[in-house]
Amino acid sequence: MIDVTDKAALKIREILNDENKADAFIRVGIKGGGCSGFTYVLDIEENKKESDQEYLFGDVRVLIDSKSVVYLAGTQLDYTDGLHGSGFVFNNPNATKTCGCGNSFAV
Repeated sequence: MIDVTDKAALKIREILNDENKADAFIRVGIKGGGCSGFTYVLDIEENKKESDQEYLFGDVRVLIDSKSVVYLAGTQLDYTDGLHGSGFVFNNPNATKTCGCGNSFAV
């Protein structure tokens, strides 16, 4: 299970509305790559797969594939819009190290 902060859910809703995909899902996952081994995936998805787990945060529907669930357990998805830039932030307690650029992680 992951957690999506209110700020992140609001930004996701804004993006879905801007893309005219208000009924779509947000897919959160991981894939192999980056200098530490894994990178995060955050995509708009229109169809749910049978093996997906679905979570609801307000009116935002989040999908996680069965492979990613283990690596994302306990992760908080947040959104920041501070002086150092804006974007989604993954606070993952399973990550044992991250790369210098902050785009990948290892477990």
